[in-house]
Amino acid sequence: MTKRPTQYKDEALEILKNGKWSDAIVVTLIMLGISVGLGISVGISFVPFIGSIVGILIGGPLAYGFSVYFLNLSRGEHTEIGQIFDGFKRFVDCLLAYIVMMIVIVIGFILLIVPGIIAALALSQTFRIMKDDPTIKPVDALMKSHEMMKGHRMDYFILMLSFIGWALLCILTAGLGFLVLMPYATTALTLFYNDLAGHQSAEITELASHLDPKY
Repeated sequence: MTKRPTQYKDEALEILKNGKWSDAIVVTLIMLGISVGLGISVGISFVPFIGSIVGILIGGPLAYGFSVYFLNLSRGEHTEIGQIFDGFKRFVDCLLAYIVMMIVIVIGFILLIVPGIIAALALSQTFRIMKDDPTIKPVDALMKSHEMMKGHRMDYFILMLSFIGWALLCILTAGLGFLVLMPYATTALTLFYNDLAGHQSAEITELASHLDPKY
């Protein structure tokens, strides 16, 4: 059972305040720097063709590594900046998952914008699932994400939308504010996944008990 967006956001702030902000910002800077430089998010690169191909090749591994870092962070487990590159240890699986995911989402947007958004939400937990189950196949991880998100897509979407105001303010900082917003939002969204997956560390439980007397 998931909680209210404010609860996830409060828990995320408490986790990051515990000496985690600096490393989380560096991990985000690495992710954004590589993604923007190669145009991973939209498939358009500042280095035509070659950059786009490289972007496709490393998009999955980077997304996986980003998930690894924030999963460990959200659970009070060991974190280090180098975890952003953990996806290259599972390069083929991450690449296949990324390609299939992008194909499904793009087809959804071609049909209509709404199906594309629904597809993106349904498959959003793929790399987190792959982190939790090192033996799972890419297609199975995609299917498991789809099943896991049934009945929870709107809750996840609302949690994402709750950061819109902060995102607008970040634009006023020439984008620099996203270096703070992304770790904050990603930690909150990862806590949402932890609830869906039934994974709670002792640290999360303790934090929640202080933040919500009904927890």
